[in-house]
Amino acid sequence: MDIKEAVEKRHSVRQYLDKPIDDEKTQILEKQIEKCNQEGHLNIQLILNEPRAFQSQLAHYGKFKGVQHYIALIGKKNSPDLQEKCGYYGEHLVLLAQHLGLNTCWVALTYKKIPEVLHLDSDEKIVAVISIGYGENQGVARRSKDMKDVIETEGNLPQWFYEGVRYALLAPTAMNQQKFKFAFENGKVKVKRGIGFYTKLDLGIVKCHFEIGAGKNHFQWDTEDDKR
Repeated sequence: MDIKEAVEKRHSVRQYLDKPIDDEKTQILEKQIEKCNQEGHLNIQLILNEPRAFQSQLAHYGKFKGVQHYIALIGKKNSPDLQEKCGYYGEHLVLLAQHLGLNTCWVALTYKKIPEVLHLDSDEKIVAVISIGYGENQGVARRSKDMKDVIETEGNLPQWFYEGVRYALLAPTAMNQQKFKFAFENGKVKVKRGIGFYTKLDLGIVKCHFEIGAGKNHFQWDTEDDKR
């Protein structure tokens, strides 16, 4: 499947089979993680065969089962856009996993940090994790807002803009809140986040999806006013 098919087919999965991720897929993931870390100045890590992070009471509350592998999203504490970068690059890894036949779920709270398996410098922190593995199922589609609910610009807009928004509405967001708005001004695309839990992380995920739908060659992001 290509990247757009991965977006269409990917759903959150919380229950996993007791099955290791094979070496070939692990190498592909590690290579892409290295690329994301270089581009985003992050310290993302793939943690394999480590079930303790999802054996806490919080994980049971979150209905997680059989999680043994996860991606830890780590970066510099003082980075002002750390959450957004983790969302953006993390979602690229989520879609790669889907392409490889793996399932995933974004996890912000319902996991336990296991210090001895994570390699953090004193000026770094873990923002969130992504469970990864072979799911017991493929997940289910969730309800989504209408396109008109997240577009602020009136009038006719380019078709690529609508495609970008359509794919943004397929992005996973915390509590499925979808608190974002898109605008097209002065030839540039602006996305504003609303108020809510993990909306900065969601912003990066949503921007990843918009770029896939719209095509990065069609537009530039408006970064002049960042009062989101």
